[in-house]
Amino acid sequence: MHIYNYIIRREKPSDIEAVDQVTKAAFASAAYSSGTESLIIKALRANGQLTVSLVAEEEGVLIGHIAISPVIISSGTEGWFGLGPVSVIPSKQGSGVGSGLIRAGIDVLRELHAAGCVVLGEPSYYGRFGFRSDARLHYLHAPAEYFQVQSFTGIVPHGTVEYDDSFNVTS
Repeated sequence: MHIYNYIIRREKPSDIEAVDQVTKAAFASAAYSSGTESLIIKALRANGQLTVSLVAEEEGVLIGHIAISPVIISSGTEGWFGLGPVSVIPSKQGSGVGSGLIRAGIDVLRELHAAGCVVLGEPSYYGRFGFRSDARLHYLHAPAEYFQVQSFTGIVPHGTVEYDDSFNVTS
Protein backbone atom coordinates (compact mmCIF):
# COMPACT_ATOMS: atom_id res chain seq x y z
CA MET A 1 0.00 0.00 0.00
CA HIS A 2 1.26 3.44 -0.88
CA ILE A 3 0.89 6.36 1.48
CA TYR A 4 0.73 9.69 -0.28
CA ASN A 5 1.49 12.90 1.54
CA TYR A 6 -0.15 15.72 -0.31
CA ILE A 7 -1.80 19.00 0.54
CA ILE A 8 -4.87 20.59 -1.02
CA ARG A 9 -4.88 24.34 -1.47
CA ARG A 10 -6.34 27.07 -3.63
CA GLU A 11 -4.81 27.56 -7.05
CA LYS A 12 -2.24 30.35 -7.39
CA PRO A 13 -1.39 32.14 -10.65
CA SER A 14 1.93 30.29 -10.73
CA ASP A 15 0.01 26.96 -10.85
CA ILE A 16 -1.86 27.63 -14.10
CA GLU A 17 0.59 25.90 -16.46
CA ALA A 18 0.93 22.90 -14.13
CA VAL A 19 -2.89 22.65 -13.84
CA ASP A 20 -3.03 22.52 -17.63
CA GLN A 21 -0.43 19.72 -17.75
CA VAL A 22 -2.10 17.73 -14.94
CA THR A 23 -5.47 17.99 -16.68
CA LYS A 24 -4.09 16.88 -20.05
CA ALA A 25 -2.27 13.94 -18.46
CA ALA A 26 -5.29 12.91 -16.38
CA PHE A 27 -7.64 12.69 -19.36
CA ALA A 28 -5.17 11.51 -22.03
CA SER A 29 -6.31 7.88 -21.89
CA ALA A 30 -9.83 8.34 -20.50
CA ALA A 31 -12.38 6.67 -22.77
CA TYR A 32 -15.08 9.20 -21.84
CA SER A 33 -12.88 12.27 -22.39
CA SER A 34 -13.70 14.95 -24.92
CA GLY A 35 -10.04 15.94 -24.96
CA THR A 36 -11.10 19.52 -24.16
CA GLU A 37 -10.92 19.44 -20.36
CA SER A 38 -7.84 21.67 -20.13
CA LEU A 39 -9.44 24.10 -22.60
CA ILE A 40 -12.62 24.17 -20.50
CA ILE A 41 -10.64 25.14 -17.40
CA LYS A 42 -8.78 27.86 -19.34
CA ALA A 43 -12.09 29.21 -20.68
CA LEU A 44 -13.73 29.15 -17.23
CA ARG A 45 -10.76 31.06 -15.83
CA ALA A 46 -10.80 33.59 -18.71
CA ASN A 47 -14.57 34.11 -18.35
CA GLY A 48 -14.40 34.66 -14.58
CA GLN A 49 -16.45 31.49 -14.00
CA LEU A 50 -13.86 29.39 -12.15
CA THR A 51 -15.42 29.87 -8.71
CA VAL A 52 -13.36 27.18 -6.99
CA SER A 53 -9.98 26.00 -8.26
CA LEU A 54 -8.10 23.72 -5.89
CA VAL A 55 -4.87 21.82 -6.44
CA ALA A 56 -3.34 18.79 -4.79
CA GLU A 57 0.39 19.18 -4.30
CA GLU A 58 2.91 16.56 -3.21
CA GLU A 59 6.47 17.63 -2.41
CA GLY A 60 6.06 20.80 -4.48
CA VAL A 61 4.62 19.01 -7.52
CA LEU A 62 0.99 19.40 -8.62
CA ILE A 63 -0.69 15.99 -8.81
CA GLY A 64 -4.36 16.97 -9.04
CA HIS A 65 -6.89 19.72 -9.67
CA ILE A 66 -10.61 20.35 -9.27
CA ALA A 67 -12.67 23.04 -11.01
CA ILE A 68 -16.09 24.21 -9.81
CA SER A 69 -18.17 26.75 -11.71
CA PRO A 70 -21.68 28.24 -11.55
CA VAL A 71 -24.51 26.54 -13.42
CA ILE A 72 -27.72 28.08 -14.72
CA ILE A 73 -31.04 26.52 -13.72
CA SER A 74 -34.04 27.22 -15.96
CA SER A 75 -36.24 28.06 -12.95
CA GLY A 76 -33.90 30.94 -12.09
CA THR A 77 -32.73 29.33 -8.86
CA GLU A 78 -29.30 30.71 -7.98
CA GLY A 79 -26.37 29.49 -5.93
CA TRP A 80 -25.84 26.16 -7.71
CA PHE A 81 -22.51 24.99 -9.06
CA GLY A 82 -21.10 22.29 -11.28
CA LEU A 83 -18.21 20.13 -10.09
CA GLY A 84 -15.59 19.25 -12.67
CA PRO A 85 -13.35 18.60 -14.34
CA VAL A 86 -11.47 16.70 -11.63
CA SER A 87 -7.95 15.73 -12.68
CA VAL A 88 -5.33 13.50 -11.06
CA ILE A 89 -2.08 12.52 -12.76
CA PRO A 90 -2.18 8.87 -13.90
CA SER A 91 0.44 7.65 -11.39
CA LYS A 92 -1.72 8.88 -8.48
CA GLN A 93 -5.15 7.85 -9.79
CA GLY A 94 -6.92 5.48 -7.41
CA SER A 95 -4.92 6.72 -4.42
CA GLY A 96 -7.58 9.00 -2.89
CA VAL A 97 -6.31 12.31 -4.32
CA GLY A 98 -9.45 12.81 -6.42
CA SER A 99 -11.66 12.02 -3.42
CA GLY A 100 -9.72 14.51 -1.32
CA LEU A 101 -10.16 17.19 -3.96
CA ILE A 102 -13.90 16.52 -4.26
CA ARG A 103 -14.42 16.66 -0.48
CA ALA A 104 -12.39 19.87 -0.25
CA GLY A 105 -14.33 21.41 -3.15
CA ILE A 106 -17.65 20.60 -1.50
CA ASP A 107 -16.36 22.10 1.76
CA VAL A 108 -15.44 25.34 -0.04
CA LEU A 109 -18.91 25.51 -1.64
CA ARG A 110 -20.50 25.12 1.80
CA GLU A 111 -18.25 27.92 3.13
CA LEU A 112 -19.47 30.08 0.23
CA HIS A 113 -23.09 29.31 1.26
CA ALA A 114 -23.83 27.65 -2.08
CA ALA A 115 -27.29 26.13 -2.43
CA GLY A 116 -26.03 22.98 -4.07
CA CYS A 117 -23.81 21.27 -6.58
CA VAL A 118 -24.29 19.07 -9.63
CA VAL A 119 -21.88 16.61 -11.22
CA LEU A 120 -21.80 14.60 -14.41
CA GLY A 121 -20.10 11.30 -13.71
CA GLU A 122 -20.18 7.72 -12.53
CA PRO A 123 -23.03 7.28 -9.99
CA SER A 124 -21.20 4.64 -7.93
CA TYR A 125 -18.21 6.97 -7.54
CA TYR A 126 -19.94 10.29 -6.87
CA GLY A 127 -22.62 8.70 -4.68
CA ARG A 128 -20.07 8.30 -1.88
CA PHE A 129 -19.82 12.12 -1.69
CA GLY A 130 -23.57 12.59 -1.31
CA PHE A 131 -24.55 13.04 -4.97
CA ARG A 132 -27.78 11.41 -6.16
CA SER A 133 -29.88 11.45 -9.30
CA ASP A 134 -32.95 13.62 -8.78
CA ALA A 135 -35.82 13.84 -11.27
CA ARG A 136 -36.47 17.49 -10.35
CA LEU A 137 -33.22 18.65 -11.95
CA HIS A 138 -32.38 17.71 -15.54
CA TYR A 139 -29.37 17.90 -17.83
CA LEU A 140 -30.29 17.24 -21.44
CA HIS A 141 -26.86 16.25 -22.76
CA ALA A 142 -26.20 13.01 -20.86
CA PRO A 143 -28.08 9.96 -19.52
CA ALA A 144 -30.09 10.94 -16.43
CA GLU A 145 -28.34 8.47 -14.09
CA TYR A 146 -24.97 10.17 -14.73
CA PHE A 147 -26.27 13.62 -13.81
CA GLN A 148 -26.34 13.91 -10.03
CA VAL A 149 -27.28 16.52 -7.47
CA GLN A 150 -26.31 17.47 -3.93
CA SER A 151 -28.38 20.11 -2.16
CA PHE A 152 -26.76 21.92 0.76
CA THR A 153 -30.10 23.43 1.83
CA GLY A 154 -32.33 20.37 1.58
CA ILE A 155 -34.15 21.94 -1.38
CA VAL A 156 -33.65 20.66 -4.93
CA PRO A 157 -35.05 23.08 -7.51
CA HIS A 158 -37.09 22.02 -10.52
CA GLY A 159 -35.58 22.78 -13.88
CA THR A 160 -32.99 22.14 -16.53
CA VAL A 161 -29.31 22.78 -15.82
CA GLU A 162 -26.91 24.39 -18.25
CA TYR A 163 -23.18 24.68 -17.72
CA ASP A 164 -21.23 27.79 -18.66
CA ASP A 165 -20.48 28.22 -22.37
CA SER A 166 -16.85 27.42 -21.49
CA PHE A 167 -17.85 23.75 -21.57
CA ASN A 168 -18.58 24.06 -25.30
CA VAL A 169 -15.02 25.13 -26.18
CA THR A 170 -13.36 23.01 -28.87
CA SER A 171 -10.05 24.76 -29.48
